Amino acid sequence: MTEHILVPVDGSRPATAALEYAHERFPEDRLTVLYVVDPMADYSRERSYPGYTSDDEFKTEHEKGEAVLETARERLPDDATVEIALEAGKPPRVIVEYADDHDVDAIVIGSHGRAGAVRYLLGSVAEQVVRRAAVPVTIVRGSPEDES
Repeated sequence: MTEHILVPVDGSRPATAALEYAHERFPEDRLTVLYVVDPMADYSRERSYPGYTSDDEFKTEHEKGEAVLETARERLPDDATVEIALEAGKPPRVIVEYADDHDVDAIVIGSHGRAGAVRYLLGSVAEQVVRRAAVPVTIVRGSPEDES
C-alpha cells in the first residue's frame, strides 16, 4: 500500500536533506512537498509596522516559495510521485493541518530552517510539528556545517 509522505521545505540545506531522505526512504510512495508562506514573518527590516507583511513582501515570499518548490521538484527523479503545495499561515500549524486534511501518513522535516537569527528559536517549527502531529514525524539533520 502506498503511503503519503509530507515534506515541508524552505530552501534550507536541512530541508533539502529531508527531501532527499524522504525519497530514499519512501521511493515508491507519494511525496507532497509543502512550502508555507508566513504572513507574519519579518521579511523586511524596513517597514514601520512590526509583525505586518505588506502585499509586496507577501507576493515576493510567495514567488520565492514557488521557486523553492520548483527546485525541490527538480531534485527528484522524473518517475517519482510528487505533488507540490504552497500554503500561507504559521508554519507549524499549517504543516500539521495539512497532514490532517490530506491523509498524510508521515512527515519528514528538516531540523531547522533558513533564517539566521531565527535558527536559535528554530527547531521550533520541527519541535512544534513533532508535538502536534497525529502522524509519525522524522527530523532530518543537514550536513555538519549547517550546525555552526
